[in-house]
Amino acid sequence: MLISSRRRVAAVSFFGVGVLVLAGCGGEEDSGSSGSTSLGFVNGSNTHFHSCLLKAVEQTAEAEGAEVYSANSKQDAGTELSNIEDMISRDVDALIVQTVNVDALEGDIAKAKRAGIPIYLTSVATSDMSDVLGVAKVDLKKVGGLDADWIAQDADGRNVQVGIVAGAPGAASDLLVGGFRSGLPATAKVVANQPGMFNPAKAQEVAENMIQAHPDLDYAFVANEEMAFAVRKAFDAAGAEDVKIVSVNGTEDGVAAVRSGRLSATVANSAMTIGRTAVKNTIGLLDKDKSVDKIANIPLVLVTKDNVSEAPQYCPE
Repeated sequence: MLISSRRRVAAVSFFGVGVLVLAGCGGEEDSGSSGSTSLGFVNGSNTHFHSCLLKAVEQTAEAEGAEVYSANSKQDAGTELSNIEDMISRDVDALIVQTVNVDALEGDIAKAKRAGIPIYLTSVATSDMSDVLGVAKVDLKKVGGLDADWIAQDADGRNVQVGIVAGAPGAASDLLVGGFRSGLPATAKVVANQPGMFNPAKAQEVAENMIQAHPDLDYAFVANEEMAFAVRKAFDAAGAEDVKIVSVNGTEDGVAAVRSGRLSATVANSAMTIGRTAVKNTIGLLDKDKSVDKIANIPLVLVTKDNVSEAPQYCPE
């Protein structure tokens, strides 16, 4: 049976749990039904990924008879801590967190642990999982590596120049870029690496400067598809239509762009799957009578023109 909020404090002090939350839409709201389990969801940003993640969390919680309180950290670690403190004051049964900076999580997890509230992470895991309830993990290094593998195969031994339009420093972007760089062949030279801050306007500016400084660029890795569309626009305007772009997410628009050739490849990691897994596994892990894996690995699919039909659904309807 589920641990009640009064009995939970003693139970948590025994095995220790922490939280990491995934980003969603702005503001804080009571968005679930009045179920017996209350969940706090701390989202990290306002991108399409985060919005779809929030929708999946809300819909799954409603189906499971749980109540959800949501908040958005807007890519700021200080705001994330404030959001977690607010969820603690609500005495929720557990927290689901899409973090904005994994390096800042230690203090967040410790604060939730002292309050006896377990944390379930989305997307990324901490190096020490002993104080965390569980994680719906996207292997972000592997995501970047899959895009790098595609470039290696496409370049076929040629010496090529590669540009990187990263996201916001910290957490997801650093892992993505690290996996991408380590997966590139020796014949691929990274000539530029700048953050687009998960902001299309900023990414377009970065791309305009990148193609001006490196007119012979062959490939670009862009840390999400919303930025990738802006990068494509900048390259095309500069007459660099031949630069091939690989990206991340597998959104409906991203898969369509691969089909049309605007993007050469993307790695699908369904926000819907992440959100559903997070809610179901959080509730399952709170229930001592159920056997639920602490670490749930989210399936990844490298989407190219050859297999666009295999891309998983990204966002709940």
